[in-house]
Amino acid sequence: QVQLVESGGGLVQAGGSLRLSCAASGRTFNNYVMGWFRQAPGKEREFVAAVTWSGVSTWYADSVKGRFTISTANNAKNTVYLQMNSLKPEDTAVYYCASRSGGSALADYTLYNYWGQGTQVTVSS
Repeated sequence: QVQLVESGGGLVQAGGSLRLSCAASGRTFNNYVMGWFRQAPGKEREFVAAVTWSGVSTWYADSVKGRFTISTANNAKNTVYLQMNSLKPEDTAVYYCASRSGGSALADYTLYNYWGQGTQVTVSS
């Protein structure tokens, strides 16, 4: 059974940094894409970033380019990271880790098969 477990959320001041982690287990993820999405209260879930499990290819939402970095540790840790720098109050949301087999439309959350439980990120002004 596939499990994705996020950690690393919290409260931070604007301009600060956080690193989110997503520990993946339950299958081989070699041909999978790992993504981060977020959802603020009253808003639709939105794409943040995605990476191939090899770490070779990455994609970012325009709103986080240059501030966030997605990466993988595909050794025994099987972990995906989201390094978030220069955080803004509008980054406040629940952040979710997700996975799917490779393909197009990586920003479409409906195409992801597996999801974590989410971790809260709050950025104060």
